[in-house]
Amino acid sequence: MVPVLPAVAALMFEVQACKLSLPRPSFSSLPPITSLLFEPHSNSLALMHSDSSFSLYPSLSPFSPPSPQSQAPTLTLVPPPSSFATFLLLQNPRPNSGAHNPRVLFVVAAPHRAGAAVILRFYVLQKTQLFTKAEVLCTQRDLQFDPKLGVLFNANHGVSVKLGGSINIFAMYSVSNSKIWVFSVKMAGDDRDDGVVLKLRKCAVIDCGVPVFSISVSGEFLILGEENGVRVFQLRPLVKGWIRKEQRESKNLNFPNGCGSKSAGVEANMEIACNGDLEGRTDLHRVSVKRRSVRFRQDSSEGSACFVAFKGKEVGHLKSMMPPLIPVKAVSIQALSAKKFLILDSDGDVHLLCLSIYHLGSEITCHMRQFTNTMKVQKLAVLPDTSTRGRTVWISDGFYSVHMMTVSDTDTSANEDDENDSEEKLKQISVTQAIFASERIQDIIPLAANALLILGQGSLFAYAIS
Repeated sequence: MVPVLPAVAALMFEVQACKLSLPRPSFSSLPPITSLLFEPHSNSLALMHSDSSFSLYPSLSPFSPPSPQSQAPTLTLVPPPSSFATFLLLQNPRPNSGAHNPRVLFVVAAPHRAGAAVILRFYVLQKTQLFTKAEVLCTQRDLQFDPKLGVLFNANHGVSVKLGGSINIFAMYSVSNSKIWVFSVKMAGDDRDDGVVLKLRKCAVIDCGVPVFSISVSGEFLILGEENGVRVFQLRPLVKGWIRKEQRESKNLNFPNGCGSKSAGVEANMEIACNGDLEGRTDLHRVSVKRRSVRFRQDSSEGSACFVAFKGKEVGHLKSMMPPLIPVKAVSIQALSAKKFLILDSDGDVHLLCLSIYHLGSEITCHMRQFTNTMKVQKLAVLPDTSTRGRTVWISDGFYSVHMMTVSDTDTSANEDDENDSEEKLKQISVTQAIFASERIQDIIPLAANALLILGQGSLFAYAIS
């Protein structure tokens, strides 16, 4: 393998830098910032503070010249306590329904009843460029909406939870409960300017036997960062779930997707593992279909799940089949494309994970390669920009430097037998630029293909490279 993470990039370029000043509440000052979240579709920024509160800013454009009509981003405060948060997009699954562009949703998890339960709060970005609380409809017995608090989830919060979000889907992991829940969110009714009503459904539960250190929900996959590697689930079987069909009589029922078929006289409470679509003639007054959340074990191969171990972790020249004495943890998972992911481990090494599925329900073909690097990476951030042929990746050593990598959009083989081809394509990854900050770096967030937001020791700095 070739070195892809040099310590210094000796290239000439211009850097535009500014210290970011954001609106603050007039009645008090905000506590110090501890981490950042950014949503590129709306340029929304979420700042987590030391008191576990969040401040939300839509339409962030630090390098755009102000116009007479432009206004400063409107601040929305999310009060403490908050454990974790994520952005996701609400997209209507029916493209011909006349719906507008995807709506941006900010989901926050918080402890309730001293950690015995979880509160999920939902903030929707309105067309007036303001985040407001959303009303949530939920019919499952362990979910209850409280207009003042949010959605009360009857599950153990414990010491902490983690969230990961994508389009219409988010997952939550509870360390104390040793479980992962997969939820779907969609808009109920019309997409109105004066408010959005959401419908929340718990789709799946995964019982965990080993700790999870990071979560990624992206495209077709749910990826869990574990010790010595990652675990990959196909997302569709988790989201579609099982259905319970309660009926007394049916006519010519056909169950697609290879789920089999039954004629008249199907027994009540029959469970079938398919997507719930029914074709043919049915007695609509006598058939009731209810979705049920599915349940998996973390180490099970059900749901087309598989574990992918880190490569390149051998001691010296000896390749051992035994795991290292001190397990290496997958602490960050960043999507490069629908089937390529960058994994940062607790040793500071970066890995490229390539996945492929030949057809729905088939086994996942996985391939993991470790990059050779000359620095220990502490922060990894990827710009999810599908409009370019390459991906911009930012890495930091956690001190004063940030490096920009360009990863080619060329498909990398997920077949371990094709080692030479994978090796050649990895050579298309290179560091192109470097930034040296004036403060020690706490967090980094990509703003554009050539722009970056850096959290220093309490200050925010925006950089643009040209």
